Amino acid sequence: MGSENSAPNPQISAVIFDLDGTLLNTEDVTKNVLKNFLAKYGKVQDNEKEKKRLGMTFKESCLTIVSDYDLPLTTEEYVKEILPMYQGTWLLAKPLPGANRLMRHLHEHGVPFALASNSLRKNIDGKISHHDGWKDNFKVILGSDEVKSGKPAPDLFLEAAKRMEVDPSCCLVIEDSIVGVKAGKAAKMKVVAVPSLENESDSYSIADSILHSLLEFQPEHWGLPQFDDWVGNALPTEPILLTGVLRNGLFQAYSDNALSDLPSQIWGLYIGWAKLDGQVLKAVISIGWKLGCCGPERTIQPCLLDGNHVEHHDNKMQLLLVGYLRRTCSLGNMLNSPEIVDEDKVTADAALNLPAFSHQIFES
Repeated sequence: MGSENSAPNPQISAVIFDLDGTLLNTEDVTKNVLKNFLAKYGKVQDNEKEKKRLGMTFKESCLTIVSDYDLPLTTEEYVKEILPMYQGTWLLAKPLPGANRLMRHLHEHGVPFALASNSLRKNIDGKISHHDGWKDNFKVILGSDEVKSGKPAPDLFLEAAKRMEVDPSCCLVIEDSIVGVKAGKAAKMKVVAVPSLENESDSYSIADSILHSLLEFQPEHWGLPQFDDWVGNALPTEPILLTGVLRNGLFQAYSDNALSDLPSQIWGLYIGWAKLDGQVLKAVISIGWKLGCCGPERTIQPCLLDGNHVEHHDNKMQLLLVGYLRRTCSLGNMLNSPEIVDEDKVTADAALNLPAFSHQIFES
């Protein structure tokens, strides 16, 4: 992952995005909907089965859920009952790291981009309607009910290319699911994978590039205009505020809900501010994963640049992430926390003196 440092690929003239798990964290905000629905019927959600449903069309997903859990419902009854539950959570979905930045960049440089999702078209509209400019800036929006077959068939991507009047070989697909990656390759397009399932990134080897998040995406690798928003070796990002404690060098959020703003794609070296004992201190934050007894577990390791390094601190601590370090883009595929080196501390110390990386949220 983070592998866009080889020789440049042929010229790309259009980009096709997936939606859920690629541009929006809908999968995070809806993760308890099915669990709660099944509980009403005395059923327990099987997480392994749900992983296999990632990227399925809405119709296929509904059919298999009714069958897998032996629900006393027809597929139509299931859809009628659960769809309002999903719709109630879509307004909570947020753009994933780097999504708005990349789409804004493409739009500013006149690069057409489309949205091709296995969701039904009406559901796509419901998910993107409250995100400024999204509906207007996509040159094409397609749902699985508008083509013969959804992903992993290539139909969605081929139809998007056709409507954009771009040859498929000049299209770049950006996807989070293996189903979508297979569809992109079947369409003879270049594919960038940003896996939703961090521990299964090896399954995406057929993709042309695998990234942890869209923050690692380098347009120039695909013959597209280069980003010009880096400030030195750091990138200003939308602020993310976390509250918890520091124990044994690791930040522990007070609850899982506090990590809801951290989808699995957030990985790497961030810069920001730590607030403890009334002080606001500069910090480099390493965010990654470790293999626990129940699967991958999030790790957040702050390194404080001002004052003494604190290993044990059971009082309240807040972390404000405000930037992303360029060095992360070359760190590769690791199911762990990236190491913080002296170079990162020097970069962070200089960047955090600049207005682009301020800690105003702490002062409000």
